[in-house]
Amino acid sequence: MLHAFLALIATLIHTALMFGLAPLLMGVVTKFRARLLGRPGPPFIQPYLDLHKLLRKTALIPDTATPFYKVWPFIVLSTTAVAALLVPSFCFGLITAPMSDFITLIGLFAAARGATMLAGLETGIGFGGAGAGRDALFSIFTEAALLVLVLTFVLIAQTPTIDGIGRVFGGGHVGLSVSLGFALAAMLGVALTETGRIPVDNPAGHLELGMVHEAMILEYSGRYLALFHYAAALRLIIWVSLIGSIFLPFGMADAGAILFWPVGLILWGLKLVFASASLAVFEVSTAKMRVFRVPEFLGVALLLGVLSSVFLFVAQKLGGS
Repeated sequence: MLHAFLALIATLIHTALMFGLAPLLMGVVTKFRARLLGRPGPPFIQPYLDLHKLLRKTALIPDTATPFYKVWPFIVLSTTAVAALLVPSFCFGLITAPMSDFITLIGLFAAARGATMLAGLETGIGFGGAGAGRDALFSIFTEAALLVLVLTFVLIAQTPTIDGIGRVFGGGHVGLSVSLGFALAAMLGVALTETGRIPVDNPAGHLELGMVHEAMILEYSGRYLALFHYAAALRLIIWVSLIGSIFLPFGMADAGAILFWPVGLILWGLKLVFASASLAVFEVSTAKMRVFRVPEFLGVALLLGVLSSVFLFVAQKLGGS
């Protein structure tokens, strides 16, 4: 009974932190990028100010839009919010842990992406359709790579849940291996694509010919645009927490061990800062790819995912023989 109560409290803290710190993480990345480029940059809380400004503005709805124009932003945010509840942050054993199936997470990401693509097609403008087409092409590779990575994780942890995979990886039963290195590289490539970061996309760019995600929400304004921006911030903190809980699970507490929560919270915060700094350095030192080169980049991520599964399968066969 006490463990269930502590799991509930931990889940509430996790929910508040994920939803509350998502815009801040985006602001930290932007601030780090600006400092590396020699500019003062906006304050860390700028994303909160932008969301507040958009929520106060009147939403302009195009004449060519259907009634579903107002629905797609809510679908994108709701599916992303559910995904945020499934990915552990500072501790394992949350109430949502039994539901944190990796396939479910992939499905939620796909649903959010599909709703965003339909939003881009909503008004019939050329840029929205081009962005939706590019995103659909990229999703072929990202979803395939994620499914292959699921196979790798399940072979190692013998469970499809993110909570179970993180526990096994954090328990010291899994050492460093070539297959895990390939899996990490593949997941980083997929994460850059899913979050719309350089080299796949540039969230700060406004060149129509190179837009992907921004092109699909070009006709949105006001509170509907705020929902898209908040969902993008949520995706970033989800992916950072996902990679951290699988490949860097050290310091993560159990929901029933309340005394270790402060350690888990501090280390999770350090992981967020480290990820923000690493992403900023990578984006400053890397140029955005041409749109038609992105499938090659994602093809490499898919190949690395396949190699991770093959290497692991061969290693298990040789070890068992």
